[in-house]
Amino acid sequence: MNEEPVEPHKRRVRYKGTHPHTFSEKYKEHNPDSYREDIEKVIARGDTPAGSHRPICVQEILEFLAPQPGEIAVDCTLGYGGHSREILKTILPGGKLWGLDADPIEIVKTESRLRAEGFTEDNFSTRHINFAGLPKLLTIDVPGGFDLALADLGVSSMQIDNPERGFTFKRNGPLDMRMNPSKGASAALLLERIPEKKLAALLRDNSDEKEAPAIARVCCQRRGKILTTRDLAEAVTAAIAPLHQSEDDITKTIRRTFQAIRIEVNGEFSALDTLLAQIPLCMKKGGRIAILTFHSGEDRRVTGSFMAGFEAGLYSSVSETAIFPTAAEKYANPRARSARLRWAIKA
Repeated sequence: MNEEPVEPHKRRVRYKGTHPHTFSEKYKEHNPDSYREDIEKVIARGDTPAGSHRPICVQEILEFLAPQPGEIAVDCTLGYGGHSREILKTILPGGKLWGLDADPIEIVKTESRLRAEGFTEDNFSTRHINFAGLPKLLTIDVPGGFDLALADLGVSSMQIDNPERGFTFKRNGPLDMRMNPSKGASAALLLERIPEKKLAALLRDNSDEKEAPAIARVCCQRRGKILTTRDLAEAVTAAIAPLHQSEDDITKTIRRTFQAIRIEVNGEFSALDTLLAQIPLCMKKGGRIAILTFHSGEDRRVTGSFMAGFEAGLYSSVSETAIFPTAAEKYANPRARSARLRWAIKA
């Protein structure tokens, strides 16, 4: 009788010191089901476990969208799947949610995670597309349109946490910033090619950066040498340090610079404008739309589009003011502090 060989036990890679520091060493966060108590401690102290994401304004979104059994929903920014999970619970039995995401890395992980929780193809499907391609679902999969739609425009924590993605200055890594690493030019390549005046303009337009000319000048002086997140952070610091900025001001300027470049690399504003123009045409009568924004450029676009749609008769009602996370949520999850929720109802 032949016995199948038993694979030898593999020890995890050890890290230096008493606690893991790098993203790859955080073995508990990468395997949360095996370390639930430890992960709960991370969340309890107001942090987001590495490689995961904590959904924002969940109760506020559910209260407005009011999902019902049998309804058809779309999460235009699937991400880690936190919002989708809660919506799915309320539209079953009989309903279905479509999850869209431009990130080919995270969408696979999220689909696998939600499948393991019991959601099947009958009630949950994913599509690896940017939300600007939402109308494609109507022509193929959802000809009747959606009852409710959600778009969370923030960058997911698991993307920020992974230094290999290049989204944050807090950890050194290649200056990439692409939601889809196989498509388009990286942030490093953008900075190597972009003219100084155009760089200053996008820093100003994408993040309201007051010191845009000085930052653009230094970045262009270092052209071809800004290859990592640390390189970019150092270039910004060199540009504004002579202006007698405080350490806190420098950090905020670096954050705005990263934001502005990320928006340009991924064409986020043009994709959002396309979504806002198309989404009312993708909804059933009385369909509810909720959009979470995280900075003024996004919020201005959403507000302007909703108001214009209301005046044109596309929407029967829109939010007059933004809905903000509660003080308790902002305390428990600092990444929620800049969030604003706006909504509209299809006429």
